[in-house]
Amino acid sequence: QVQLVESGGGLVQAGGSLSVSCVASGRTSSRDAVAWFRQAPGKEREFVAGIRWNAITYYADSVKGRFTISSDNAKKTVLMQMNSLKPEDTAVYYCALDRNSVGAVPTIPLAYEYWGQGTQVTVFS
Repeated sequence: QVQLVESGGGLVQAGGSLSVSCVASGRTSSRDAVAWFRQAPGKEREFVAGIRWNAITYYADSVKGRFTISSDNAKKTVLMQMNSLKPEDTAVYYCALDRNSVGAVPTIPLAYEYWGQGTQVTVFS
């Protein structure tokens, strides 16, 4: 079993920065994919960024150049730095872990077996 605990997020003015972190515990592997998804009210959960513990990263087009995902394997932690935030980035951000895929990090929620509880990010204009 794997447990994921998110922290960070908060309230920020447009153009500002926030970071979120995800700490994994339990049986993790260097082959795992860890991703951040977000879900705004009334919208579907969408992929934001993902990484494998070998540090290959993937980003949604909407956040490329603004968000940076990184991992600290020793601490089983995945960080996401969010810069130049926009009101449309407002959502609950979820950390997710997939143990079964290979190659590119999956971008669909159904591919992930483990989820954190979510953390709110609110960007006001």
